Amino acid sequence: MSEGLRRSAGRFSVGMLIVAAGRVLLAAWALAGAAQPFPLRQDDGRFAFAVAADMRYYTGPGLYDTPQYFRGAAQAIAGLGVAFLVTPGDMDPVPDAFWTITSTLGATPWYPIVGNHELPGQGREPTAGANLAWLNAYDYGPVNPGPTGCPTTTYSFDYANGHFIMLNEYCDAAGDHATDGDIPDHLYNWLAADLAGTDRQHIFIFGHEPAYPLPDADNGRLRHTNDSLNAHPANRDRFWVLLRDYGVGAYICGHTHNFSAARIGGVWQVDAGHARGLGDPGAPSTFLVVYVDGGLVRFHAYRDDARGGAYALRHVGYLRPTERLYLPLMAQDR
Repeated sequence: MSEGLRRSAGRFSVGMLIVAAGRVLLAAWALAGAAQPFPLRQDDGRFAFAVAADMRYYTGPGLYDTPQYFRGAAQAIAGLGVAFLVTPGDMDPVPDAFWTITSTLGATPWYPIVGNHELPGQGREPTAGANLAWLNAYDYGPVNPGPTGCPTTTYSFDYANGHFIMLNEYCDAAGDHATDGDIPDHLYNWLAADLAGTDRQHIFIFGHEPAYPLPDADNGRLRHTNDSLNAHPANRDRFWVLLRDYGVGAYICGHTHNFSAARIGGVWQVDAGHARGLGDPGAPSTFLVVYVDGGLVRFHAYRDDARGGAYALRHVGYLRPTERLYLPLMAQDR
């Protein structure tokens, strides 16, 4: 790890404190009406998008088609007026996740990203490779293609004043399932070129694995502490510096099933946790809504009660400008 990132990580460790005053501020702010969605106005850079990750197995028709599982998160998202939904991985079997999303969100665009359980033989699929085949055949709409090896499952697009980049972190020149979760030269070079080519005000990058695995914001659970992007520290650090240099608003991920948000080395990492409902009682089920309002960007984290109950607003944070951030169980560097 570079010295600058090491210092930032140290500041983060000090900052991971339960701030009771922050909870009071959040409650007062939400009661004042800040939690209410606003009308979508793409023409003036005012819109919202949702993020839900790691709902695997607990989707589709049948046994899990109830509000206690992913369907509950999807139904809650449907009432919040989002422009589109992003899933940063682990939604296998992918056709079942798509079924739940379309049955609750209708024609709302869905942008899925490859997770480790979409790799051949790593999920529930009728034949090895079926999940990736589905994702390669999916219609993502008008997007910029990724590099050779994963021209379909890595992609980017613009929406209003935002640029959105979706990374298949298992891609290399050899194919779309060639690594164990990494940002190798091939993927890094494509990302650098894509970043250099955008003129949008806000940039959001999505991938399945966190650069810095962090504890759950509410109960401190840790998972995948040594086998995320940090398993390749030189590539992880190079990736993080690139995001900082291009002023990326946030890197949004999943994988750990734990919600967290931290600003490390000048870049926000927001882990969307899991949206499995009762499928993972180790941490509350979660989805995010990110609101973009001109130059202002804030995120809302909605969580259930870890018992399959209704979703409620639990955490609010500002990605831009950072000076206005309220921090219940979240941390930022300075």
